[in-house]
Amino acid sequence: MQAEYVELVLLEQSLANTDGMYRPFSDRLGDVAEKTGGSVLFDVRVENDIRIQRMAAIGFGVDGTVAIMMDKNEQLISAPINGDNAALVAELTAWTSLPMAEQVCVSYGRVAAKLLAELRKSGRPDLVNHACQ
Repeated sequence: MQAEYVELVLLEQSLANTDGMYRPFSDRLGDVAEKTGGSVLFDVRVENDIRIQRMAAIGFGVDGTVAIMMDKNEQLISAPINGDNAALVAELTAWTSLPMAEQVCVSYGRVAAKLLAELRKSGRPDLVNHACQ
């Protein structure tokens, strides 16, 4: 499977939801990566955003990269990441690979906010902060 199947796995997860309880974001993210043949590149909290609380990326080698965001209602949203944003993905991936003691000393918030802003420019209506328009 490839990046284009991420939406199908997210739909499957939403249909499997019982009683409004969701599995943790990292578990859901790992499930998507496993079922689509990708690998998790990063998984970070998004601070100070009124809509999105977590963001991650799944890489598919030459087939691209897909962002997975969790909104404040714990709904998952996916969006392809174009090559223009590869440096942002690389920076967040590098931060994730740092030892915990170093992560504490290095902030990733600016990079995460910039990547989210770039994804919003892609025209996805489900990513737009309506209160900021």
